[in-house]
Amino acid sequence: MTSGTVRGMTDIHFTATPEANSLLGDDAYALLVGLTLYQQVPTEKAFAGPYVLRERLGGTLDAAAIAAMDPDQLDTVFREKPALHRFPSNMAKRVQAVSQFLVDEYAGDPAAVWQGAKNADDLLARLMAIPGFGEYKARLTIGVLAQHYGVKPRGYTKYLPDWPSIVDIKNPEDLAELKIRKKAWKASKA
Repeated sequence: MTSGTVRGMTDIHFTATPEANSLLGDDAYALLVGLTLYQQVPTEKAFAGPYVLRERLGGTLDAAAIAAMDPDQLDTVFREKPALHRFPSNMAKRVQAVSQFLVDEYAGDPAAVWQGAKNADDLLARLMAIPGFGEYKARLTIGVLAQHYGVKPRGYTKYLPDWPSIVDIKNPEDLAELKIRKKAWKASKA
């Protein structure tokens, strides 16, 4: 099954590459791959990852295909210079685990994760079941889904991030502003 093609409600500006941003807005699987990569690397690097991965795989990005790939081959793709992540081997395994989860639980359709949710509690549980998605990442995902995909199940606002996050990015200038706000927020918590 191919990735869920959807169109975000607004433009996504998580990278400086318009094609990468467009892919995030159009392809639910690309969004989940970007969210998977979104740890211990800058926002732009994580969310450009799905676009770079698609290019390295010959122009397609599909959960079933990545789940079925030889793990060593996927590792090589992630390690190709420049590496897709600060920890390319770990993230290749994680992306493959997420892909296999989507195949096993949702017939390879990433949008089914949120389309079938009864309410926000159910959506949070579905997202937290994704390998590597804890509460923090699940809440980010709920915020991104609400902001950019119009996914707003009953009760979703209680799970919106209450910290400076990618959910706050509405235009290209917000990315730089977010870095400043996150730094100040972290300093206030120290």
